[in-house]
Amino acid sequence: MIVRPEAVHLALPAKLSFVMVFASLFIAVAAYLLGSIPIGYLLVRIFRHQDIRQAGSGNIGATNVLRSGGKVLGAATFLLDVLKGCSAVWLGALLGGLLAPNAAPLTMKALGALFAVLGHVFPIWLDYHGGKGVATGFGVFLVASPLAALAAITLFALILLISRYVSVASILSAASFPVFAWLFNRVQGGGDRPPLLIAVEIAVVLIIIAKHHQNIRRLLDGTESRFGAHSGVRKTA
Repeated sequence: MIVRPEAVHLALPAKLSFVMVFASLFIAVAAYLLGSIPIGYLLVRIFRHQDIRQAGSGNIGATNVLRSGGKVLGAATFLLDVLKGCSAVWLGALLGGLLAPNAAPLTMKALGALFAVLGHVFPIWLDYHGGKGVATGFGVFLVASPLAALAAITLFALILLISRYVSVASILSAASFPVFAWLFNRVQGGGDRPPLLIAVEIAVVLIIIAKHHQNIRRLLDGTESRFGAHSGVRKTA
């Protein structure tokens, strides 16, 4: 049997396309499930036997855990949520190398980053009501551009120190990351940054800002709580 060369050229891209789709879906699901682990909820449930969703703002993120569950649990929540973001990016690179060796590592990392944040914000384990993505987003940024991430978290600390509004510090520091990443890349002579990486960074920033919509409304109304103020217990219907 004679195999025509053009038949081989047609079959090979189709096979590669299937491998890419399978690898991408696998990484997206794995990163989403990793991001979905509700660290704050679990820590407060285990160590204080409480549901963090019924305290303070009802959020499972580090800020509400700090206000309602104590400094140690708040710090642990932040660090572990950051680790989730970092791990998801590394997981994307690892699984990409195993399942689709010919795929661009950056593509696999970007998938892991985006879906880890989506998992944190919309966790399947808590009926898709999760945190605001700040700590997990920082973890993602830390792997994507360490210097830019450190600059962004420094800006967060400065804004928080001046304004004492965690929401304002979170929104502005998240929005600053793509700018810092671009600046550091230019200073280091890295050339043009890949469009996919920029798109994922912007998507993560928009998700974080969107999850702060209630905070933005309270800021405009002048009713947003400052850091250190007693938040009280959340009332439920």
